[in-house]
Amino acid sequence: MPKEPTVRGQVTEVLPNSLYRVKLESGNEIIAHLAGKLRMNHIRVIAGDNVSLVLSPDGGLGRIVYRG
Repeated sequence: MPKEPTVRGQVTEVLPNSLYRVKLESGNEIIAHLAGKLRMNHIRVIAGDNVSLVLSPDGGLGRIVYRG
């Protein structure tokens, strides 16, 4: 299976229900959730963290796959 292209962004706000508002490098803001591996390993994401995301096909939602 090919790897999905990722984009970089910064978490600006932590929302309820494990959602995050992320500002992308392009300037757009999207809503994102954590990938399963991050949840399983109890990786904490707070406002100000730089993250890598995989965007949905419409580009309005994302999945955080890496923090750092």
